[in-house]
Amino acid sequence: MSDFRAIVVSRDEEKRQSVALTRLGEADLMEGDVTVRVSHSTVNYKDGLAVTGKLPVVRRWPMVPGIDFVGEVIASADPAFAPGDSVILNGWGVGEVHLGGWAEVARVKGDWLIKRPDGLAPADCMAIGTAGYTAMLSLMALEAHGLAPADGPAVVTGAAGGVGSVAVMLLARAGWHVIATTGRPEEADYLKGLGAAEIVERAELSGPAKPLAKERWAAGVDSVGSTTLANVLAMTKAEGAIAACGNAGGMDLPSSVAPFILRGVSLLGINSVSVPRAKREAAWGRLAAEIDRGKLAAMTATVGLDDAIDTARAIADGKVRGRVVITVG
Repeated sequence: MSDFRAIVVSRDEEKRQSVALTRLGEADLMEGDVTVRVSHSTVNYKDGLAVTGKLPVVRRWPMVPGIDFVGEVIASADPAFAPGDSVILNGWGVGEVHLGGWAEVARVKGDWLIKRPDGLAPADCMAIGTAGYTAMLSLMALEAHGLAPADGPAVVTGAAGGVGSVAVMLLARAGWHVIATTGRPEEADYLKGLGAAEIVERAELSGPAKPLAKERWAAGVDSVGSTTLANVLAMTKAEGAIAACGNAGGMDLPSSVAPFILRGVSLLGINSVSVPRAKREAAWGRLAAEIDRGKLAAMTATVGLDDAIDTARAIADGKVRGRVVITVG
């Protein structure tokens, strides 16, 4: 195997972090039974944190960022995959403790992969990416809880971000009246184009949360956490549920038990990192069937590997709208 391009985050003896586009060889790859020629990856919020070091996402040094990728198998000791198979990876600590998708070659465990579903081109898969996959897992959790559009509106926090953008699209397509919250009011037209019926400024959910507040929605997808999620819970209708899938606003939850014991509200935790293969395949199968290709294209920008570092810094600063695909190989 010849050398290949990769972005590497490193740390020196004094724990000063640096990041650079460089070249790696086969000897640099980590353990795994499937080797993949990566065609596309994405810039996720977690990748932004890994590149900037704003939070301790990286737990193995040096590290190749990229928590997801799509590509073609070039070697496999796993009987589930053969050379030439097109595969997707989301999560499993890739880009955190295992070299990730911002490299032209990746070696991973076959258990972490699924085959790319029919109907989605490789670039489409990464336009959806872990963000869109997480949004679908959130929708599936709300449905499994028994909630439907007839129960009332659905709120989406951080709506202009990657998870939020796809969540708005999927919920609207499923028939929900979607209330999108964002700290970027200039993105109102963008969000309405994805299907949002109402736009709420983030400031309305940023103050200290009351134990209970006026009921406004029956369901929701929250990628912010902290005070925002506490306010969302306080405003959720009786027997409603919120799918929590992110912590862009913080890991804390300054809430009370009131929504849970006085209204029967449920908080549904969404794990997109280590999901059983059958559930991953179900989520991606639904994405292939339900995603609106036109709206997906409207929310997606594409950059090369050369521009991934700057884009990661921008997403960590909250300056990126929607999804960013990296053309890797």
